[in-house]
Amino acid sequence: MTTSFADLGVPKPLVRVLAARGVSTPFPIQVSTLPDTLSGRDVLGRGKTGSGKTLAFSIPLVTRLADGKRRPSRPSGLVLAPTRELATQICEALEPLAGPYGLKVTTIFGGVSQTRQEAALRGGVDIVVACPGRLEDLMKQRLISLDGVEISVLDEADHMADLGFLPGVTRILASTPAGGQRLLFSATLDNGVDKLVKRFLRNPVSRSVDEVSAPPAAMTHHVFHVAGVEAKKELVHRLASGAGRRILFMRTKHQARKLARQLTASGVPAVDLHGNLSQPARERNLAAFTAGQTRVLVATDIAARGVHVDDVELVVHVDPPAEHKAYLHRSGRTARAGSAGDVVTVVLPEQRRETQLLLRKAGIAVTPQQVVADSAAVHALTGEVAPFRQPAAKATQPARGARQRRRGGAGEHSHPHKHSRAEASATQGRRRARRPQQGTRVTHSTS
Repeated sequence: MTTSFADLGVPKPLVRVLAARGVSTPFPIQVSTLPDTLSGRDVLGRGKTGSGKTLAFSIPLVTRLADGKRRPSRPSGLVLAPTRELATQICEALEPLAGPYGLKVTTIFGGVSQTRQEAALRGGVDIVVACPGRLEDLMKQRLISLDGVEISVLDEADHMADLGFLPGVTRILASTPAGGQRLLFSATLDNGVDKLVKRFLRNPVSRSVDEVSAPPAAMTHHVFHVAGVEAKKELVHRLASGAGRRILFMRTKHQARKLARQLTASGVPAVDLHGNLSQPARERNLAAFTAGQTRVLVATDIAARGVHVDDVELVVHVDPPAEHKAYLHRSGRTARAGSAGDVVTVVLPEQRRETQLLLRKAGIAVTPQQVVADSAAVHALTGEVAPFRQPAAKATQPARGARQRRRGGAGEHSHPHKHSRAEASATQGRRRARRPQQGTRVTHSTS
């Protein structure tokens, strides 16, 4: 018998909001945690990316604060996220749920001017979704107080640990009332996350959905061996040319930028996402990809976690990642929320041994295929080729003297906030059914 949100105790106004957005059946992590979170218990939720954790904590967060009183600079709800992109997407998920109760939600993160954030806090907000660096800055400036926080959420705690944020997270959580409800969601309990659980969660209920190190159930993995650099370039361009949405991962910021430009110049519009971009540029590029204005995102590991875009049908590891956890997180950009997806790893001859070891650690068993751009396996994954798009004409370069006169202004490329690079590193939906592809399909139970 299928469980509904109403069965789990979700208030009717939120059930109606979810239904209006096409969400009627809870995911396992929501079924597992909502009865406890809605009753006020502290919960440790463990589940891999794409498992529905955002709704799992957003619903009890809004429900608890529904009858609260708003005060300037003293939020009642706090969500901590490791990246700007994830903070933005959590806010976007929260706002429709907050609407029926008149709750205000705002984001706080570095890389942008804090003026707007200060104004929002002075005007009064109920829920703050924040990255640790900028939030601590505002706390030190006495522009925000956490002494009124009734419910705190720590999302992707293991990624916080990977980025070195746990000392700041510890100070922030210590500034919230000890009697408040606390929810912690993480794929693993590595690198000190277990210490956060022991210190800040009171008699927590632990709920785990799926093997956290396992790839999603409907993800098909492919390993394509190529003869050399030129064959790799042709293969990557072919894989990028399909009509569906896809993400191509590179190891360096320079190579991500270079590939995005090469694809665009060849008639395949692409945008890049990496740490050298300003925050406005990151937001523009991600918005263009999310809205479908461009179907190819070329990214570094900045996008391996915290970037949730519907209907990504293909992830390509153009450069194999450095370690197996990065492989799983990158790959998790597809096959999200029960949908299907494909993952390709492109391997040069000198990378074969290290890639084999990486896949073994990731729990992926797949037979490599030697391919060229015109191979049948490549055509099957590429699918329908999108129409050629004429690249936009390049703007005329200003004279050298004019360029020199322009130097020295701050603008958006001035030195970023001291936490912005870390916070910017690495931020569900249904997609149409696709015909079976070549490769090894890995399936896992979701209960």
